[in-house]
Amino acid sequence: MKKIVDYRKLLGVQKDAELKELKTIYRNLMKDCHPDKFQDNEEAKLEAEIKSKDIIEAYHFLVSIAPETLNLSIEEYNQTTSTCGIADFTWERTVLKVTFLDGSGYEYFEVPRAIYVKLVNADSPGRFARRHIFSVFPYRNIAKMATA
Repeated sequence: MKKIVDYRKLLGVQKDAELKELKTIYRNLMKDCHPDKFQDNEEAKLEAEIKSKDIIEAYHFLVSIAPETLNLSIEEYNQTTSTCGIADFTWERTVLKVTFLDGSGYEYFEVPRAIYVKLVNADSPGRFARRHIFSVFPYRNIAKMATA
C-alpha cells in the first residue's frame, strides 16, 4: 500500500524495523522538527507543525501494523476472525474495513478490488474472508466498541 511505503520513507525505516528502532527514529525526528524550535520564524514554525503531525501519524500507523504490536493481540484476533460473524465491511482504494459482531474492527491493506467483489458476492462472506483475507493481507486493529 502506498500509505505504508510513504510512512516508511518519511521515517526512513525498512519493512522489518522493530518497535525500538521506530521509537528512536521518531524521537530523533521530533527533536529536529518540533515547532517550539522555531519560535522566531513563523513560517518555519508552521512548516514544522505540519511535518511533525505527519511524523506522528506515520509513527502511530507503523506501530499499529508492526508484528510486535500484532503479536500482543494475536489470540484475540484469531478468536474474532474465526468465530465472530462479520457485521459490516467497506472497501476504498485497497483498504478493506471489517467490523465484527463482537464490536471489533480491522483494516486490511492492499486488498485488490477483485477480492472485494468476490467478498461481496460470496455466499458466506465470513468463510471467504477467513480463506482469502484475514491471514493474507497486512492489517491493524481499528476499533473495539463496547458491547451490551
